[in-house]
Amino acid sequence: MTRVFSGIKPTGHMTLGNYLGAVRQWAEVDQYRGEALFSVVDLHALTVEHEPARVLRLSRQVATLLLAAGLDPAVCTLFVQSHVDEHVRLSYLLECTATDGEMRRMIQYREKGARARAAGESVRLSLLTYPVLMAADILAYGADEVPVGDDQTQHVELTRDLAVRFNQRYGQTFVVPRAVKPEVAARVMDLQDPASKMGKTTAGTGGVVFLLDEPEVVRKKVMRAVTDSGSGVEYDPVGRPGVANLLEILAACGGGDGSGPAVLAEGYATYGALKRDVADAVVEVLRPVRERHAELAADAGYVDGVLREGAERARGMARGRVDGAYRAVGLMGRG
Repeated sequence: MTRVFSGIKPTGHMTLGNYLGAVRQWAEVDQYRGEALFSVVDLHALTVEHEPARVLRLSRQVATLLLAAGLDPAVCTLFVQSHVDEHVRLSYLLECTATDGEMRRMIQYREKGARARAAGESVRLSLLTYPVLMAADILAYGADEVPVGDDQTQHVELTRDLAVRFNQRYGQTFVVPRAVKPEVAARVMDLQDPASKMGKTTAGTGGVVFLLDEPEVVRKKVMRAVTDSGSGVEYDPVGRPGVANLLEILAACGGGDGSGPAVLAEGYATYGALKRDVADAVVEVLRPVRERHAELAADAGYVDGVLREGAERARGMARGRVDGAYRAVGLMGRG
């Protein structure tokens, strides 16, 4: 049976980009493709300056939204990363397998580190080593597949390299996973900056649609979206990225009976009409998620129970493999 693992960091409020680009795929496809695990990877949120109360609050919110989006605890395993000690236990062994050069070549480390230095901030060691923790997240469970976007492909390649190297040095221990890209997944760009991905940690929020935004807020953000200086509506991602982004969002939200963005463009003569339809489509796509989130948020005991049971199942899947890795490198068993 294929085992799938994926995670999401509680570093900000979940966005339309998170939903259309990953979470909807998890709920509608990935959780049914085999034995699927989904984790709120809260330890990764500690690699940068953070407020403890906010990380705690966002971790619960993300878990609740994943359930609201359709993850079914009877079908998949949903848990919080820090509730399963095997992640950190294995991470150290993989740090002893990785090299300094590999870590410093990671694109996200270079980019985030450069931004921090430019702002006069220190760079935490965990920002350098977190790809190893990400590898531990995956390898601890013997995951065969890791659904990822383009920005995470490099980390899965590192995970594969570490698994192969560990197996060669110490004996067959880990499954070598492969990155899989969703067959249909939207890459949603910021409505105010269509050259940048719509992200949870974007400094400005005017171009970011959050899953819990009220309908009138969603409409306002979409209607204020940057378009282009040209006239007429056409799908040209390179020359007219603002309009292309709106058309891609409309297509991802089911506008035009499933037509692609190029076909959808033919039905519009003005930006205003396009924006109104995009706003309507986004509001309707997010409506059931917001409503279900409200129900679940009112029943904290249920969410806590799901996460507790998920962590127990996850520990059961990971412990034997991680214990085996400890024995493989020459450490004494715990008895």
